[in-house]
Amino acid sequence: MSELPDRQAINALFEGNYADPFSILGMHQTEKGLEVRALLPEASEVWVIETNTGRKLAQLKCVDSRGFFSGVVPRRKNRFRYQLAVNWHGQQNLLDDAYRFGPLLQEMDAWLLAEGTHLRPYETLGAHGAVIDDVNGTRFCVWAPNARRVSVVGDFNYWDGRRHPMRLRQELGIWELFVPGAFNGQFYKFEIIDASGQLRIKADPFAFEAQMRPQTASTICGLPNLIEMKAERKAANAFDAPISIYEVHLGSWRRHTDNNFWLSYKELSEQLIPYVKEMGFTHIELMPINEHPFDGSWGYQPLGMYAPTRRFGTRDEFRDFIASAHEAGLNVLLDWVPGHFPSDDFGLAKFDGTELYEHSDPREGFHQDWNTLIYNFGRREVSNYLSGNALYWLERFGIDGLRVDAVASMIYRDYSRAEGEWVPNYQGAVKTSKRSLSYVTPTAHSAR
Repeated sequence: MSELPDRQAINALFEGNYADPFSILGMHQTEKGLEVRALLPEASEVWVIETNTGRKLAQLKCVDSRGFFSGVVPRRKNRFRYQLAVNWHGQQNLLDDAYRFGPLLQEMDAWLLAEGTHLRPYETLGAHGAVIDDVNGTRFCVWAPNARRVSVVGDFNYWDGRRHPMRLRQELGIWELFVPGAFNGQFYKFEIIDASGQLRIKADPFAFEAQMRPQTASTICGLPNLIEMKAERKAANAFDAPISIYEVHLGSWRRHTDNNFWLSYKELSEQLIPYVKEMGFTHIELMPINEHPFDGSWGYQPLGMYAPTRRFGTRDEFRDFIASAHEAGLNVLLDWVPGHFPSDDFGLAKFDGTELYEHSDPREGFHQDWNTLIYNFGRREVSNYLSGNALYWLERFGIDGLRVDAVASMIYRDYSRAEGEWVPNYQGAVKTSKRSLSYVTPTAHSAR
């Protein structure tokens, strides 16, 4: 039986410091009856509407002038589907309440994510369009186990962290929320009160598309469809097949003569692919196309591992580029960088106020050659994030192979470090011969 929250809890909600919003907001059974509560800053009037009939059932009372509303629905004992008719500045809006929906993560997904063995974590984490109880919206999930509070903010809620605080799945450290009405093309981020009580605004680690730099928001765009792997593509990577690889950085291969601006994915399809074909190559190897903040890194310091860079066009236009290469009989390899990431505050660095994706010890977690942070491969959620990313490019874009970058800096614990400045692997020390290692992994689609 839920009771009306006290003033302290309401204050915490408005301050963005309440970690369990579902215990207060939404529909609850109370001693007074079936009660609906909503946090709607700047609203002047709120009514509960029965979804099936469209009838107004109860007007919610404003119990806090900042926008906390509550009211008992008369003559109702059982929960029902409802909407909120909200008056903002003289304009009425009909909303589906995000806090009337139950938990989102399925039991099997939760089990595999907890184990770090989910083959495709990107199918669960991140932003995904969904229809729940005939309501269209987007479900958001993000891993931030040490955060005190996480809200999703974006174009759909005025970037106001008070409006959509998320539910914490304590057994996983994952925060989730279904936001009715959030749709493809809208920008979003996660607003986090971290382990130290500091406010952080983070891009989604699993975002499938991002804003054009220097902007850093993630974009709701849905999971790309699976790409069928045809027999001729499999044969192109056979051990007895000839291979001649053309390595290219899309941003500098050729530019517009009038303004020195990059070619788009569409223009690269029209110019680069025929050139590579005419020169007799069998494969194109793309320097990293993952989203990255610094042009000068050429993509070798990525932050959006699941997002093709917006510099040359949209995510779907990049997929069309890959398809055009395949149609021309060319296979596409991708330089892939799972070893390190830049320390930009909107990215993975201290994601929830702790060293979540990186090692806490700078002797393991800081790459002094490049001033970047090193993934903590021993943390199962991090290794799952990266292994899932490799499969994502193969299955969802049709990439034919990955060339893993900076392998030596991942293998050798004393890479560019003097004696006493590095930490041996607990299974045995690994020292470097300073060799440069890289390899191509043939495409292998796992059974679904």
